[in-house]
Amino acid sequence: MGSSFQRTVSIFLAFFLCFIQISPIYCEEKVSLTLYYESLCPYCSNFIVNYLPKIFKNGLIDVVDLKLVPWGNTKLQANNTFKCQHGPAECFLDTLEACAIDAWPDLNEHFPFIYCVESLVYHKNYTQWETCFEKLNLKAKLVKDCVGSGRGKELELRYAAETNALQPPHKYVPWVVVDGQPLYDDYRDFISYICKAYKGTTPIPGCSSSVNVIKMGKKISPFCLKQAAISKLSTISSTFTSSVNRVKLAASA
Repeated sequence: MGSSFQRTVSIFLAFFLCFIQISPIYCEEKVSLTLYYESLCPYCSNFIVNYLPKIFKNGLIDVVDLKLVPWGNTKLQANNTFKCQHGPAECFLDTLEACAIDAWPDLNEHFPFIYCVESLVYHKNYTQWETCFEKLNLKAKLVKDCVGSGRGKELELRYAAETNALQPPHKYVPWVVVDGQPLYDDYRDFISYICKAYKGTTPIPGCSSSVNVIKMGKKISPFCLKQAAISKLSTISSTFTSSVNRVKLAASA
């Protein structure tokens, strides 16, 4: 009932903004940009710190609906317990960031906090995450209460369900999706894909003709593989190494 009412209000507000013509951009459908990530994957923090903020330049954010999903390659175990790829600290920070999104639904409020935390991760100083509240003049109680209660776990279970329901399934993180289409290892070029997906008529400086070109033949962007994939690669590597060693032994015999 509540979510249905909120959706109705949102639709009404959108029509109202179009009617009074505050800005033509409100009348155009936004491009969805979703980042599936985990807090301690170094490639995720690098993307959040050095690449993702580009959408806040040149008016690009006006046509983008950004959603952050902090779960990544975490495994859901028996009794709804979590096993994070980079250990318990990652589980904690994932939950912390999920609670920040919940406490401050506005992107302009929760993104600076997540950016701050991930900047600490990027500089290998994530144990100082509490300083982000003070730096941004944010009240810590809402988020800390969420993390310390069942609310944080509930949010993570929702993100787990969303991540595990991805089609095609995610193979690694960061897993960047534009309008339902994963960018795979070309995720660093996400702005080109946003510009290509944008169907509005209002010119966006961030989508100039020079930017709106998807470059081919780029280097593969780094990522954190799922643990199962890592195990499989390790098995393949071990098998290959054993085969090579057998050939060497046979040749020397």
